[in-house]
Amino acid sequence: MYRIFYLLCFSLIVLSSCKGSKATTGAKIKKLSAEKIIANHYNKSFNFETLNAKVKVRYDDGKNSYSPSATLRIEKDKAIWISVKMLGITLAKALITPEKVSYYEKIENTYFEGDFKVLSEWLGTDDLDYDKVQQMLLGQALFNLRNDKYKSSIAEQGYLLQPKTELALFERLFLVRSNSFKMASQQLIQPIANRNLTISYRSYQKVGNQDFPKEINIEALQEDQKTSIGIEYRMVDYNARVSFPFKIPSGYKEVTIQ
Repeated sequence: MYRIFYLLCFSLIVLSSCKGSKATTGAKIKKLSAEKIIANHYNKSFNFETLNAKVKVRYDDGKNSYSPSATLRIEKDKAIWISVKMLGITLAKALITPEKVSYYEKIENTYFEGDFKVLSEWLGTDDLDYDKVQQMLLGQALFNLRNDKYKSSIAEQGYLLQPKTELALFERLFLVRSNSFKMASQQLIQPIANRNLTISYRSYQKVGNQDFPKEINIEALQEDQKTSIGIEYRMVDYNARVSFPFKIPSGYKEVTIQ
């Protein structure tokens, strides 16, 4: 099950094709500048202090497939906690903070503790951080769109944002829903490393009076290997008191990332 955690981290770095769900059907979309689209996207950010959600996960790497349930808790900008279960039995837990990433899994009795620098070096990038994990789960842009200049166009009944100046190692595309200004899909391609992943937000739901993801689909391609993860939020509560119980069991073997 630890491969689920690895892929969630990997997903933040290598995004693929911009085929997302359509933002609207039939309605004519008003042309907007990239600056206006970006401003609206951040104005529509999900406003919360804590989050507690029940999640269904689907994992398939072509060789193994799992469909566990999970509990996801977030304290905004401070901690993300995940507990994975199958048949009511806890199989794995992860605790992510801005300073450290920790997890353990009970199938092979292994654990990992390290900072994002270690994971970033392993993934061949220096861009992975806590904020990207949090933004992915909330339907927000992984990168801070206000830090670069973008050009906008209308595509797939949404707004397509492309950087005017692309990064040397990455190609990025962001498809924004025209009705809610939430992400429909996000794209980042690493041509040199032959990495390619799609994060698509297939549907949204109202939590309180705000738009929050309902279904997220992640598809990662690296050379000939394809891995898919589906995340379905089945219950979402926010601004309630949350706790993050986490203790690595004694006797577990530490995973070394090289």
